[in-house]
Amino acid sequence: MISTVWNNIKKGQLSPVYLLVGEESYFIDETVKRLKEAIGPEEEIEMSTFDLEEMPVDVVIDEADTIPFFSERKLIIAKNASFLKATEKGKEKIDHDIKRLESWLANPSDFSVTVFIAPYEKLDERKKVTKMMKEHALLVQAETPKEQDLAVWIQSIVKAEGNSINQNAIEQLVAMVGPNMLQLQMEIEKLTIYVGEGGEITATLVEDLVAKTLEQDAFKMLNAYFANDSVGALSIYHDLLRQKQEPIMLVGLLASNVRTMSNVFYLLKKGYHPQQIAKNLKIHPYRVKLMVEQRNRPSEESLLKALYQLAEVDLQLKSTGGNRERYLELFLLRRL
Repeated sequence: MISTVWNNIKKGQLSPVYLLVGEESYFIDETVKRLKEAIGPEEEIEMSTFDLEEMPVDVVIDEADTIPFFSERKLIIAKNASFLKATEKGKEKIDHDIKRLESWLANPSDFSVTVFIAPYEKLDERKKVTKMMKEHALLVQAETPKEQDLAVWIQSIVKAEGNSINQNAIEQLVAMVGPNMLQLQMEIEKLTIYVGEGGEITATLVEDLVAKTLEQDAFKMLNAYFANDSVGALSIYHDLLRQKQEPIMLVGLLASNVRTMSNVFYLLKKGYHPQQIAKNLKIHPYRVKLMVEQRNRPSEESLLKALYQLAEVDLQLKSTGGNRERYLELFLLRRL
C-alpha cells in the first residue's frame, strides 16, 4: 500500500532504491515530494534529475555512487526508465549498460536515495532487469485507485483540511473532474477554501464551483438530446459556441459518446457488471455508472439513428459553407 510507503518515508525509514510504476502522476509527484521533505530542507538537499530517454543509466549509477558533499544523503531522480518496458530491438534511443545496473541493484549506495520512474501501464516482466528492479527496489504502484478507494482518498483529503463531504458530492466531483488525482486535489483545495474550516462540501457546491470540461458538457448535451430536452441541449451548445468551440469537434465528441453508450448498453445486456464494462472499454467506472443510471436511457435504435445523423452533420460541415453552427443546431432540435 502506498500509504505504508509514505508513512515509512515520514518516519525517515528510507530505501536506497525506489521504483515508481504507473501512469498516475499524482502518486509519482507526491512520493518524490515526500522523499525530498524526509531527506532535508529544500535549500540544503542535494538532488539530481536525469531523463533516461536522453542519457544512459551509467550517469545515474555514477551519481548515486558519488558521496554527497553537504548532507548525509542525496536524492537522485531517474525519469522515463523505458528499458523496463517492452521495446523493439533497434528502437531504443539510448544504449544503457543494463548489466552494470543489475550488478549495482544488488548493492546500491546507502548514502543516496535513487528513484527510478517508469510512467507506463505495464513493464516487461520477462526482462531480467525488471525482475532485479522489483527484487531490490521498493516498488510503488502509481495507479489510479478503484472507485471505492478513490472515494476514500477524497474523503481523507477533505477531512485533513478540517471539512466534510457527502457521497453525492464525491460522485459529482469525480464525474466532473474524472479520475485525474492531481486535478481532483486542486479542485478539493478550491472547495475547502470556499467553505472554510468545518464546512461541508455538497453536490450543489461542486456543480457550481468545479470547472467543467468539454467532455462533460458534450455528455450533458447528449443526455438532454436523448431526453428530448431541446432547450437544454441548445443552451449547452450555445454556451460552447460562445467559448469558441468548433461545431465539427463537438460532432466528433457527441459521436464518440454515442459509440461508448452503445458499447456500455450492449455489454450490460450481455450480463457484464459495470466494473467489467469499464475494464473492457478502458473507461473509468464512474463514467459507466453515469450511463447505466441515466433516467432516459436511449434505445439501441435511437443510438444508431443518432450516430447516423451525426455522420450526416459531419459530412455537411466538411463539404459545405454558410452558417456552420446551424447544422448541429438542427440535429439537436430534431426529435428521435
